[in-house]
Amino acid sequence: MSPLFLVALALALALDAFAVSVAVGVGLERLEGRSVFRLSFHIGLFHAIMPVLGWLAGSSVRRAVSSFDHWVAFGLLAVLGGKMIFDAFFGKEDRTRKDPTRGLSLLAICVATTIDAFAVGLSLAMLEAGILLPAAAIGGVSAVLTAAGLLFGRTLGAWFGRGAEAAGGAVLLAIGIRILTDHLSG
Repeated sequence: MSPLFLVALALALALDAFAVSVAVGVGLERLEGRSVFRLSFHIGLFHAIMPVLGWLAGSSVRRAVSSFDHWVAFGLLAVLGGKMIFDAFFGKEDRTRKDPTRGLSLLAICVATTIDAFAVGLSLAMLEAGILLPAAAIGGVSAVLTAAGLLFGRTLGAWFGRGAEAAGGAVLLAIGIRILTDHLSG
């Protein structure tokens, strides 16, 4: 696998994580280093592990998972995005916002953004390609783009407030819809 292909693959898989992290950053009341590290680390870790799991699973699991993976990603992103939009329009101004870089929200974000990485691992197994270097590259690039997305999103949130939070929720919904339509049409 050429280095250029590896970088392109890692960037392609990290773009959803970047977009989701921008949306998360928009919704954060305050961005702390721990939140940036927590989300970046976990998304990077999931992006590194999922291709390995896909590679190990091989082609037999691919058929079973591919019939519903897009619905899982869509559902998770739709719930998170819908909640952000609802909070932007109907939430209290002085509310204490729940940190989406913790708990079940963190897990949902990680799973929703890494389903494609699982599929890439399956594809690499069918091509009889190695997995360790691609998994490390995908995880590293995803972690870096997630941190950048959080910082960018928080800046947008500070500038535009609730409108940016609603837009961030809309972005999550749009990503979920894109994943769903890509899989249903392909």
